Amino acid sequence: KTVPPTAVRYLSRPAPVYPSYSRRVGETGRVVVRVLIDERGAPAKANVQSSSGYARLDESALAAVRAARFQPYTESGSPRAVWVLIPIVFDLEN
Repeated sequence: KTVPPTAVRYLSRPAPVYPSYSRRVGETGRVVVRVLIDERGAPAKANVQSSSGYARLDESALAAVRAARFQPYTESGSPRAVWVLIPIVFDLEN
């Protein structure tokens, strides 16, 4: 089951590291990471759903989502594993 990003709560948000080489050469973009959040709120699987076009940015986004922690998603009071699409934006202004 896939739920919208607004349906999940973070215990620790993804904090992507902007690769220094990517910043230096002006690589920017948006990566959408598809992540399976297990019943405990841990990211069990993650893959790039939509690439930024730059492998360094994609890898940084994946690492950030894998390190994030979530409150378990619940339905009718029971924790459920769910897929979520999480956008990560790499913008030189930030």
